[in-house]
Amino acid sequence: VQLVESGGDSAQVGGPLQLSCTASELSVDSSTMSWYRQAPGKECELVSSISAPFNTYYAIFAKGRFTISQDNAANTVYLQMTSLKPEDTAVYYCAAEAYGRQCNRDFGYWGQGTQVTVS
Repeated sequence: VQLVESGGDSAQVGGPLQLSCTASELSVDSSTMSWYRQAPGKECELVSSISAPFNTYYAIFAKGRFTISQDNAANTVYLQMTSLKPEDTAVYYCAAEAYGRQCNRDFGYWGQGTQVTVS
């Protein structure tokens, strides 16, 4: 299983950014897919997750600003982020079949991460 994130970039405060996670050897439409993030000096935390049939979860800091979605044909999960804040600066990780509000790389499948910097 391979998860490849893309879309990380520098963004302005208040601006948008979309992250993508393309999976191989795993179908996103039959897996629980999640985005986690780790900011400098902070614990890795769950941002959002999605599982069939389109059940979604958002951390409180993500509600109303971030939207998780998936394109089954492209086998890709997205995280659309809006109204970005400096505290959203972090490495964002895509994960499949990972559970819990903190990162635990002993379970599930994880991407390498993509850097988001908001200033």
